[in-house]
Amino acid sequence: MPIDLRSDTVTRPTPRMREAMARAEVGDDVLDGDPTVTALEVRTAELLGHEAALFFPTGTMANQAALWLLGEPGTEILCDARAHVYDWEGAGAAVFRGVQLRPVTPRGLVIDADDLRAGFRSPSRYAPRASAVALENTHNGAGGAVTSVASLAALAETARAQGCAVHLDGARLWNAAVAAQVAPADFARLADTVMVSFSKGLGCPVGAVLAGSRARMSRGWEVRKRLGGGMRQSGILAAAALHALEFHLGRLADDHHVAREFAREVHGAGGASVVPPDTNIVMIDCPPGVASTDVVAVARDGDVLLSPWHASRVRAVFHLDVDAVQAKRAASVVAAAFESLARA
Repeated sequence: MPIDLRSDTVTRPTPRMREAMARAEVGDDVLDGDPTVTALEVRTAELLGHEAALFFPTGTMANQAALWLLGEPGTEILCDARAHVYDWEGAGAAVFRGVQLRPVTPRGLVIDADDLRAGFRSPSRYAPRASAVALENTHNGAGGAVTSVASLAALAETARAQGCAVHLDGARLWNAAVAAQVAPADFARLADTVMVSFSKGLGCPVGAVLAGSRARMSRGWEVRKRLGGGMRQSGILAAAALHALEFHLGRLADDHHVAREFAREVHGAGGASVVPPDTNIVMIDCPPGVASTDVVAVARDGDVLLSPWHASRVRAVFHLDVDAVQAKRAASVVAAAFESLARA
């Protein structure tokens, strides 16, 4: 079987997770509530330091619900120029809420408070007013980079000084917390709403949670229904997430470790340059004359699956289905791919 490093979304439920799903107590979550979903929402809200939470089928839907809750039609929401909500969510904010996203270009890997401050428009009757700021931690487009608690607090303070609410796309917030050695709530409390995903590093087949105030989540239930995200006997999915919180959260550090080892072995091969990973995502820049699609094709011949991030960058993501032995083998295959293409 190939070593699949295309994303941490490719993980499959473990046998124990499947058992937890099979045993789940269920109900109709739209009609009168599913007990396992309720347990997950309560547990996740506690972990994130918020009053309430809602279970969603996907992180994208949860993000879009948050932008609906925080943004106002005819205004704009500021975000990092490489944010997931900007690049990978199909212009959903414009389609569903009538808000436009205003990208802020970072001077470093991700935006900081000074970048955000400079990104706000000067007040004008001709320009749209900003209603919210969307942040992301870890930052997917920046290679899983972690924004520290202090930096995130400064960003949130800057946003609120402009009268803006704050959403945190925390699809991989679990990874950020493990890497920074802090509680997830230390990040999450800084935002008005926060989304966390269960289908990435935690290895669940489906699911994300949006957390915030009880009043916002009450409105969020309506938005989720409007977006088509009401699910029925969804306790079988929530059971997987509860299992992951108990048994998979603590092992995310293993993914970070093998990502660093992989990065060390690949860096310099054939002139390739690796962005040192903060977490489980490794970005590899190709040397001049080597295309990312060619690297992906050669690695595939060696039973290693990668993603072409753009024309000259390749991405590898580590997860619970890839152990240290497999990661070492993958590094050997990828390094050889760069060396062979550099010689061609």
